[in-house]
Amino acid sequence: MEESFQPKRGKLLSFKYAFVGLKDAVKEEPHLKFHLSFALLVIAAGFYFNITREDWALVFVMIGLVLTAELTNTATEAIVDSFTISQHPKAKFAKDIAAGAVLILAITSVIVGLIIFLPYFAAWLT
Repeated sequence: MEESFQPKRGKLLSFKYAFVGLKDAVKEEPHLKFHLSFALLVIAAGFYFNITREDWALVFVMIGLVLTAELTNTATEAIVDSFTISQHPKAKFAKDIAAGAVLILAITSVIVGLIIFLPYFAAWLT
């Protein structure tokens, strides 16, 4: 006899905790607010220029990657800060590297955005 799928309560709670984490991060982290604001601006530009499906896919992949990197950086900083009271060289090292990862991805996403949107913008100007 085939068993029906019944999700366990713990698995459903993990989604709740994930949404709580997202809400808390948006509320507390100014860099995440900046990235979200910029993402909304890029999405609006995508609608305005009526970009292709392929371009939408790249836009959303880049937005997802940048937001994920920023959330990971935020988590890294929180963990490091919870283990040290004073400034520790290795703590600073870990936090700086996590921030550097976000910076590299943000710069990459700007380059991808320019590759996507410059042709639309150039066509709009003519």
